[in-house]
Amino acid sequence: MARYGCWLGRLTLVQALICSHAAADTLAVGPGQALATPCAAVAAAHDNDVIEIDAAGDYSGDVCSIGENGLTLRGVNGRAKIDAQGKNAGGKGTWVVTGDDTTVENLEFSGATVPDQNGAGIRQEGNNLTVRGCYFHDNENGILSGANAQSQILIEYSEFARNGFGDGYSHNMYIGNVARFTLRYSYSHDSKVGHLVKSRAAENFITYNRLSSEQGSTSYELDLPNLGRSFVIGNLIEQGENAENPSLLSYGLEGTVAGNPKHELYVVNNTFVNDRPNGGTFVNIGSAVDVPALLQNNIFAGPGTVTNQASAVSTSNFSGGDPRLVDRGAFDYTLEAGSPCIDQGSPPGMAEGVSLLPEWQYLHPAGARGRVGVGTIDVGAYEFGAGNQPTSGGSSGISGAAGAEVATSGAASTAGGTATNGGGVGGSAPSATPNAKDDSGCSCHVSGGKSGNAWWLALLVPALAMLRRSAISERSEGN
Repeated sequence: MARYGCWLGRLTLVQALICSHAAADTLAVGPGQALATPCAAVAAAHDNDVIEIDAAGDYSGDVCSIGENGLTLRGVNGRAKIDAQGKNAGGKGTWVVTGDDTTVENLEFSGATVPDQNGAGIRQEGNNLTVRGCYFHDNENGILSGANAQSQILIEYSEFARNGFGDGYSHNMYIGNVARFTLRYSYSHDSKVGHLVKSRAAENFITYNRLSSEQGSTSYELDLPNLGRSFVIGNLIEQGENAENPSLLSYGLEGTVAGNPKHELYVVNNTFVNDRPNGGTFVNIGSAVDVPALLQNNIFAGPGTVTNQASAVSTSNFSGGDPRLVDRGAFDYTLEAGSPCIDQGSPPGMAEGVSLLPEWQYLHPAGARGRVGVGTIDVGAYEFGAGNQPTSGGSSGISGAAGAEVATSGAASTAGGTATNGGGVGGSAPSATPNAKDDSGCSCHVSGGKSGNAWWLALLVPALAMLRRSAISERSEGN
């Protein structure tokens, strides 16, 4: 009765909202539950349901298409693992998502292979996807999305490793022609010939991530081939000695004919490290790009040319010397005392109403910590001093550790919430506050606290009051 208990006659907006919430169920998956596998739960689910997947279960070879809208699929009691073991849904991957507004949290995907060598842990074909606190490894593609001009994709607090068939056409993540792609607080590394990140989105917000090829045979660390309005802020971007391609960030290399209408690239307060001995180009911009890129407050460490675009606006960058990073070999790119990058930046200002000032800095693995300004802004992804130095390190799993200043994976959370659009590229990291603001502008879910009902209870009290007033009014009118 909970699902269909609402009278479908004359409903106020608030009544409709209450009915919509009442219609959502939570389906438990795992040992001792009526539903043994995630795909069995998907088959039983309706729009807006929550599927909770116990990490204690064995879900090997559990592949399917997901067509309902508004589903949330999350691991509980740890990160639930789904190894496709060579099986696939529709010749495309482990989960093929055709429904809209899907959220995937705290899950591990591996073993996605298909006959055309393009299998994905998640193949996204519907509108709007949020991925949070997940781990994609040893697939032909980690995430692969189709072209959908209305769709927005948000990936945060997630790790991608060793994805790619090895042909250069499959990647750790490959986002198609969507409206907006946001990648933040995530760790992508060691891809197999393919890119760490590839996106054809009309807008890209690549903020506060570690994109490091390390020992992998990675091609580009970040590839934005179809241009677009793109913000690359506060990232650690490293090219390893085995990298297949000499460029770290590529923009518009497939030309403007099939590209997005906007051609703006903002590269601000990143730390680029080139460990490829033969040099290369840190920011490789296609010859057809007609708008100068902004490169400001970046560290370019190692051999290579900063950019090949003669018209690029280059301000307060550091290159051609030793930036004095704490431990470059261990990927700790925080600044040593006495670094020539301290207090040498300049205010990045705004671009089309979006603040370019970095508000966060990457915290390994797959997290973030607030960037506290000390005097003049420093060059690079980290601000020296103020007790906000993050702990870095080599490859590892996602920590999920929490702290007062630290924005960590929402993987352990069972909460939901609805983000609001905002204009700042720095963004507000998910917190225990319901309806936490997502300043990337992506209208996707943001983690709340341990109880996912706080936001709903806050709405329910005034809603019930409105219903009561409505009932009194109807009685007084003789209805």
